[in-house]
Amino acid sequence: MTPTSTYRLQLHPGFTLDDALEVVPYLHDLGVGALYLSPVMEATPGSTHGYDVTDPTRVRAELGGPDALRRLAEAARERGMGVVVDVVPNHMSVEVPSANPWFWDVLTHGRESAFAHYFDVDRSRPRLLLPVLGDDADVAELRLDDGQLAYYDHRFPVAPGTEGGSAQDVHARQHYELVGWRRGNAELGYRRFFDITSLAAVRVELEDVFDAVHGEILRWVDEGLVTGLRIDHPDGLADPTAYAQRLRERAPGAWIVVEKILHPGEQLPPSWPVDGTTGYDALNEVAGAFFDPAGRDALAEAGQRLGVPADFGAVQTDARRMVTDKILVAEVRRIAALVDGVDPEAARQAVAETFVAHRVYRSYLPEGADDWAAAIGTARERRPDLAAALDALDAQVTGDPHGELATRVQQTSGMVVAKGTEDTTFYRATTFAAANEVGGTGGWWAHDREGWEHAAARRAEHEPAAMTALTTHDTKRSEDTRARMNALSQLAGPWRDAVVDWSGRAGLDEPSLDALAWQTLVAAWPVSDERLADYLLKAAREGKVRTTWTETDESFEGQVRAWPARVHQDEQLAGEVEAFVEQLRPLGWSDALGQKLVQLAGPGVPDVYQGTERWDLSLVDPDNRRPVDYAARRELLERVDGGWQPEVDDEGAAKLLLTARVLRLRRDRPDLFEGFEHVPAMGAAAGHALAFRRHPDLVAVATVRSGALAESGGWQDAALELGAGTWTDVLTGREHAGPRVPLADLTAVYPVALVTRK
Repeated sequence: MTPTSTYRLQLHPGFTLDDALEVVPYLHDLGVGALYLSPVMEATPGSTHGYDVTDPTRVRAELGGPDALRRLAEAARERGMGVVVDVVPNHMSVEVPSANPWFWDVLTHGRESAFAHYFDVDRSRPRLLLPVLGDDADVAELRLDDGQLAYYDHRFPVAPGTEGGSAQDVHARQHYELVGWRRGNAELGYRRFFDITSLAAVRVELEDVFDAVHGEILRWVDEGLVTGLRIDHPDGLADPTAYAQRLRERAPGAWIVVEKILHPGEQLPPSWPVDGTTGYDALNEVAGAFFDPAGRDALAEAGQRLGVPADFGAVQTDARRMVTDKILVAEVRRIAALVDGVDPEAARQAVAETFVAHRVYRSYLPEGADDWAAAIGTARERRPDLAAALDALDAQVTGDPHGELATRVQQTSGMVVAKGTEDTTFYRATTFAAANEVGGTGGWWAHDREGWEHAAARRAEHEPAAMTALTTHDTKRSEDTRARMNALSQLAGPWRDAVVDWSGRAGLDEPSLDALAWQTLVAAWPVSDERLADYLLKAAREGKVRTTWTETDESFEGQVRAWPARVHQDEQLAGEVEAFVEQLRPLGWSDALGQKLVQLAGPGVPDVYQGTERWDLSLVDPDNRRPVDYAARRELLERVDGGWQPEVDDEGAAKLLLTARVLRLRRDRPDLFEGFEHVPAMGAAAGHALAFRRHPDLVAVATVRSGALAESGGWQDAALELGAGTWTDVLTGREHAGPRVPLADLTAVYPVALVTRK
């Protein structure tokens, strides 16, 4: 069942399924079509996100267990709402082995375990390598505790018949070997989720493993209590196509979307019987429509004067190569060992270079042969000395696209791209950080208004049930933070002058982080010193320039922690920043309302991330998982429903009004949201209107580049040709007589309008 919209709820021990139950009436009043839940299956104790699943056969007790899920699902169904659940098929958490019954059994019984084939384990080793010790020498710290091996608070099982002697003697007899954590990158005991050794890959390509991982959640689907599935990280699967097909067979009536990152112009493989992606592609398309290209040169100059690397592609290439050579070394070596007849070092370099050269996250062979060929071609151009090794790699992969080499190459390329681009380059090439978003190409927008219109028309025709999003739990910043940061393109000259001056007075001693810090400061202002310091410390470690997660520079990190307070305590500087924000804020508000209308009224199934129905100036996780004040939102909604027409101000009630009115209309009149047609504006200021028709009787319009519009004298004679009849703005109740309606009238109250014809 395709929902009219979704509302993402982040579940954790502090916000359980019963807490979600309490907000169901409010979400129904808001107009939400389906609750969209983060993972609900058993996870690492205390997990704040749920992606570290430990037992997919049980609903998580810390969330309230199966009874709580049933109460929530039934309450939603009574109100005509669906329930969409996030499914994690690629990996399981092994951080606390005793919490994962399958992995515990594997550690206990080794290859004789009934679950041994569930995990993607390196069988070339006699023992399973577990990189959990502080150092290899810490084996001496092991002790026996109640029949288990203990290392500080960690516990590991002892195989039957291996007891006796010292803890070290017992350890030597186990099916696993505990080693220093640093060996995890260089030596592979099991395929990881990216570089996270506490997450072990699961082989859902095997039918019995698929059934074990999905059986419980599919039972909820069969009962009609779960109506949709969001599939996490399909690129890590051995065969995403077969997976999608099997899932559709088991859940023929469910709405299924996949967390697949598409580069501009890339489409989902047509063989996947799913409804679409989770909307990162739409996010970047929408944001690109609000970028002001007139600010490009001044923004570039600002980055140059701050010392930020200007060549995004070069930074990306270096970052990806760092990932292949230092972070995913074990994965690259394991793949290189599968290349027949090639010197091991040449094979390693050929595999690494091909990963670095990928233009998309992964190819899907044999369908994605062009993407694979492009990667091989680029690798050949960059490294002609590896011609023989690349030829051998190419021949073996394309000759057997379902063989182990081809499978592991495809599983791993997305890891290199994501770690190299999203988690590194986005924190190094920071000239204009608003463009550095998941699924984006970075540097400058790949889309403009016309690009969004083309993509929206395609979505309406080919993927009308795909999810669209502006904020997710994984975005680098929330939609309103991004909108305000994006609006720097409208104040590019003043921004260039201000940020260069501020940096000279109180800059961070690393250009990329310095540029990111100032952009984040004005985009999230007012932001507490603690929140900003936590964000910048994470950004510094992700950028891996002066400090990393594993090799920390304490002196530099101390400078980073102190920076927010340093700025705020300088009264002159803080005053200048605040004065700049006063100019930027209304531009951000206009863009935030505009992009929200475009997303909610445009093609696809719009998702509202928790709390973003009001202004939300969040940063990357975990900042975006802060508690949501639903009582305040409920009160504002009641006031709006009582006839209050809120202004566009700090309270954010105008955004809540927009969200509720559009979501309710989608729910009550889904027939109005089926097509898509660009509506051209007329007049000298026509370029500032982004307008489209979803139905002959429904037109949406948003203002773009509102600053330049105001400077040029406003809309003046600009108008939209709506058609004959009386048109009513869903947001304000104002009536407009067609066929031609002045844009000044349409946007007299808000910079956006959604009009319907009687």
